[in-house]
Amino acid sequence: MLQVLKTLRWAQPVRALSSVTTSSAATNVTTPAAVPAPEPDKLFSKLEIELRGIDPAVLKSYTWFANTAADHLGIEQGKCWSPRKAHHERMTLLKSVHIYKKHRVQYEVRTHFRYMNFHKLTGSTLDTFLEYIERNLPEGVALQVSKTELQQVPEHLRQPPEQV
Repeated sequence: MLQVLKTLRWAQPVRALSSVTTSSAATNVTTPAAVPAPEPDKLFSKLEIELRGIDPAVLKSYTWFANTAADHLGIEQGKCWSPRKAHHERMTLLKSVHIYKKHRVQYEVRTHFRYMNFHKLTGSTLDTFLEYIERNLPEGVALQVSKTELQQVPEHLRQPPEQV
């Protein structure tokens, strides 16, 4: 399946041949239009995914789903973990608007986190993987992604500095 995705990524639309006519000796010369070479695929060293939700069981199930999808795409999996405690946010409100200051109500929201790392991805595989897991994101779960792209060293930094 990975090979099929790679071949689809490299497929470029075919351009029609352009014909050029010259007046010298009435000869028709056809030259193909310049077809640009496909761009090389980007490389990513690491993909970090942070999941936030209020139900830890849903987060655990979605982590299993994402790891299974990564296995099918041949993505190298890194560390997957979650903090022991959830983040608690408490709000205290008065029961009555004007009087009875002693009578209050407390509301609490618990946010659970889950982190996943994936290593050594190509740009096309990364796009396919992220689109698939984003489309199947359950309700009540937030997804935050950070990518680390590998780039070549610029030419002016490759050469050693001249000795003074």
